[in-house]
Amino acid sequence: MRMRNPKYMHEVINNCSFLIKDKIDFLNNLPIHIEIGMGKGNFIINMAKNNPQINYIGIEKYSSVASIAIKKINELEEELPNLKIIIRDIKNLEELLKGKVSTIYLNFSDPWPKKKHAKRRLTSPDFLTLYDNLFVDKKRIIMKTDNDDLFSYSLECLKEHGYKFKKISYDLHKEKMENVLTEYEEKFSKEGIKIKYFEAIK
Repeated sequence: MRMRNPKYMHEVINNCSFLIKDKIDFLNNLPIHIEIGMGKGNFIINMAKNNPQINYIGIEKYSSVASIAIKKINELEEELPNLKIIIRDIKNLEELLKGKVSTIYLNFSDPWPKKKHAKRRLTSPDFLTLYDNLFVDKKRIIMKTDNDDLFSYSLECLKEHGYKFKKISYDLHKEKMENVLTEYEEKFSKEGIKIKYFEAIK
């Protein structure tokens, strides 16, 4: 069920100075990392805080959800010049992002569990082909999910698409590695659900 539009949605979006509409406008040549389906923004905000040497773009197709992330960013004590937001479906961003991306994050994407909807999964062959055109040179995809079936499907699809895996974990929170939590990740972890993770390169 899609969430209702926040009362402040239109005002927040219309006045957003870091919203990308038709041009990537970072004032530097730092690498660009994108999160597809940023949700309410916790992950992308904290990644931008922790890594000022990287530019981040949070992509969210639903204005209602994106407005919550934008409001959070507006309420921060510090500015984050290395963070931008795009409100659009990734399928409509190939021209804008072509040849600009170094890393793609896929955090708790919709698993689309029915076989007839497999093409909608963000790790399906069609999407992987789209991502090929977004990367600058080397390709890097990092995924986190609570869904076992989506994880297995994604591993297989990326392998068939030529990716190699630097890291695979079936219980991320037992690993000794840096990890920025998403909203869903906090929720699922409290429920005792194991978080699956991979880093893939090509």
